[in-house]
Order: sequence, then structure tokens, then C-alpha cells
Amino acid sequence: MRKTAVIYKSKYGATKRYAEWIAKDLNAELFEAAGMEAAKLAQYDMVVYGGGVYADGVSGVKLVMKNPCKDLVVFTVGLTDPASGDFSALIKNNSLGNTKVFHLMGALDFENLKPLHKIGLSVLKKMLSKKDEKELTIIERTIIGSHGQKVDFVDRAAVAPIVEYVKK
Repeated sequence: MRKTAVIYKSKYGATKRYAEWIAKDLNAELFEAAGMEAAKLAQYDMVVYGGGVYADGVSGVKLVMKNPCKDLVVFTVGLTDPASGDFSALIKNNSLGNTKVFHLMGALDFENLKPLHKIGLSVLKKMLSKKDEKELTIIERTIIGSHGQKVDFVDRAAVAPIVEYVKK
């Protein structure tokens, strides 16, 4: 059996929930990225890293990209529906081209966002509201429709493909 670590960086909790479920299903060790030392990564045969998506970046992913792992799987958490989203820019911008990447739906509680994130989403909503409705992507519609609200798309069943992939 391969020694597996699940590492995550979660600002608002959705990524943490997914990481806990993955670690449990894989009987793996669970770590917050902030507490993980780069040298420790080499002790694991498999590393599963999860981070939230913020402005085309994966939170904390540099930890595993700058410190090679024997085998690496990355999962991202955001508001883009994995079935209909285009993640090519995200993969390119985070140098994940040769890494197996999974995308999961997250959550958003506008009232509990940090001020900078509130401002960013408010500006984005204002910009998107000027676009023709027909031109809006699914994520753009989600951002407009959920502005100021609490939405939670986190789904326990969504970790199954990751767990299955890692077990192979």
C-alpha cells in the first residue's frame, strides 16, 4: 500500500471538507498546507493536493509544484461546474500541465468573505451585469445569481473519482 498524504489550503472551508473526505476514503494522512514542510513531501508515495480557485490561481499549489512529489494529484475547488467549465487557462497558469487535475464545486457565503474578496466579487458582478445575457458563461451566471447570498455546491460524492484514481 502506498503511503499517501492529502494536503490542502482552504480559506472558507469547502476545500477542507473535500480533503477530509478524500483522506478518510484513502486512509491517508491529512495536512494543512501551512503546516507542511517541503522536505516532508518526499516521504510520501502519493500526494493529493487541494486548493481553492482565486482569479485563475490555485491557492497554495506552489508548495507541491516547486517541491517535486513522487506521484501527485491536484484538486481545485471553485464555482465553475466541472462538467461545463474550461480549465485550460487555470492548468496553464499554475503549471499543472503534466499533473492529473480534478475540479470540484465549492461554496460561497458572501457575508463571511474577507473584505478584499467581497470587493472583488462586487466589481466582477458589476462588470458581468453589463454583458449580454446570451454571452454569459455558467460561472458568470452563478456569480451574478449568488451575489450577496450563501451557496453551497460541495458534494461528498464528488470525491469518488479522485479516490478511485489514486487507488489505481
